[in-house]
Amino acid sequence: MKFLYQDLLNFLTEQPTKEALSKKLFQLGHEHEIDGDIFDMEITPNRGDCLSLIGLSRDLNNFYNSKDPSEIYDEDVEVLNLNFNNLSVKSCPKISFLEIEIDEKIKPYKPYLEDFFSKLGNNKTNFFTDISNYVSYERGQPTHCFDRESIKEDLTFTNMLCQESFKTLLGNEIKLEDKNCVFISGEEVISLAGVMGGDSTSCSTKTQKVLVECAYFNPEEIIGKTIKYNLKSEAAHKFERGVDIASQEKVLRRFISIVKDHASIKSLSMKTFTAEDFNEKYLPIDTKKINKILGTTLSKEEYINFLKKLGFEISDKIKVPSYRNDISSQNDLSEEIARIIGYDNIKSTPLNIITSLESQQDKISKISNFLVDNGFSEVINFPFTASEEKKSILIDNPLDSNRKNLRTSLKDSLIENLLFNERRQKDSIKLFEISDVYSNEKDIHQEKRLAIIVSGRLGHNHKDFSKKLDRCYLNEILNLKHNISIFDIEEIPRENLKTKKKEKIFFSEILVEDIPHTFLEDKNLIKVPADFIKYQPVSEFPSSARDFSFSIKNLEIYNLVISHIEKFHDENLKESFIFDFYINEKLGEIKVGIRLVFQSPTKTLSDDDIQMSIDNILKPVINLDGVFIPGLELK
Repeated sequence: MKFLYQDLLNFLTEQPTKEALSKKLFQLGHEHEIDGDIFDMEITPNRGDCLSLIGLSRDLNNFYNSKDPSEIYDEDVEVLNLNFNNLSVKSCPKISFLEIEIDEKIKPYKPYLEDFFSKLGNNKTNFFTDISNYVSYERGQPTHCFDRESIKEDLTFTNMLCQESFKTLLGNEIKLEDKNCVFISGEEVISLAGVMGGDSTSCSTKTQKVLVECAYFNPEEIIGKTIKYNLKSEAAHKFERGVDIASQEKVLRRFISIVKDHASIKSLSMKTFTAEDFNEKYLPIDTKKINKILGTTLSKEEYINFLKKLGFEISDKIKVPSYRNDISSQNDLSEEIARIIGYDNIKSTPLNIITSLESQQDKISKISNFLVDNGFSEVINFPFTASEEKKSILIDNPLDSNRKNLRTSLKDSLIENLLFNERRQKDSIKLFEISDVYSNEKDIHQEKRLAIIVSGRLGHNHKDFSKKLDRCYLNEILNLKHNISIFDIEEIPRENLKTKKKEKIFFSEILVEDIPHTFLEDKNLIKVPADFIKYQPVSEFPSSARDFSFSIKNLEIYNLVISHIEKFHDENLKESFIFDFYINEKLGEIKVGIRLVFQSPTKTLSDDDIQMSIDNILKPVINLDGVFIPGLELK
């Protein structure tokens, strides 16, 4: 939005310099640039009420005392005889119409109107449209002018499914799709409501009788329309941020006054259609909470005075102005107070932190370290889920339409993680997550939980290869080892998981605050140095395992074999481990089962690729004296 420096001064009792005005605008959060006498504003989306001269002056009232110098037509106006049907009152709860006819001769524009075009670079089109654009600049309420003679039938507003072409007043031919708020006369769409009027009913330099529409449209019905149809619309920019539902009559009377400044009026009539009562918003006077939020020591009188100057009416409670669509809580009021005081002028105070007690983060760190030291992997998931419960919190604008709720448990996330790993041939899965869950049983509630899930083999060494991650294992880790019994362990059935795996799944979830300190007091854990931890992305391609049975003459040769395999580098060898070990003392030989797992990060390995890697790994081994691999064929 651009405005002239002098135009804004006309709405202020005091006359600040450009530099002083600029400083206060920045303090209020209104970013801008100055080019001569023009202020180019960047108004945040929540402050649609400031997209006008009157709106900015109201916001500056605490500093410079705002006023309204505009002449408002105050004589009686006849009731308009108009057949109008509102078929979508939720989209348009209130709308006013002004019918005005003038003599042909129009006077030269007065300075305030002429400057709007010549100094701000706005294009003139025709008399009535020019006034409409100026009124929007001054009052913040868009209006639309129909050539009255071009509307032959009843006028209808509706929110309907449109599948037809529409020619705008700028000459653009667009194809209407999906639901749109439109004005219809007869069977013809004559205006894309809140965005742009149509060519068939647009005003021209010859128009003498006009029907002016002034409405409140639900912002949600306007948002996105300009992008969808590639239209530039100042009206839509304001409507999608919310306009003042109570200002319509005053805006139209201002319209009449400007017309009267430039032409003789032959006839004049007006009517308002109110489909729904406007629900006024009230908030309690809570100085204590405002001071707590801001860290200030404001008195009740100071607090009330600030709000009064911003247009809030104060009695036993606070009445929110109809133009402040962004105010709904004490937090919003505290922001208003902070803007007036100036954030830089609010003294900082030290946080009152109790240092004698262990912080939750320290506790979480100890829990995480304990589980990692026991071979678990930590996961972190998004808090959104498709699961819906009575206590679920529904998200208004979800990132994923299939995940519209905040999770009430960590179970679903961990199950997804487990299945993800199983599909990538992982056969020993030990995962945990420490994250927030949310509920809305009585009020919105957030709490930190620990969840653990296991399935598959206990490990890959020969001692653990045939053992399973089961209830006994989890119980040993979580309860018995610490002589406590706070973790409830449940088995998750596989019937509904769409998986062919048969290994049992065990799960446990608990509030972090319910985990006693005794759980963390284990001095016998093996600490893994951080230098050994290296992140590797999970390959999207399948792995393939090959098992080999070694017959080895003695322990010395066995050590040579194992050392060779451990140190051997092959880009496709994902891992190797001993899954079976046996010493035959009678025969004087060692029997060893070794599994080689192959996986590429870039492709699916062929049999030839795997065989080439096996040849490279095992050729040096098979040539050792005292090593035999039954069934081995090398190329």
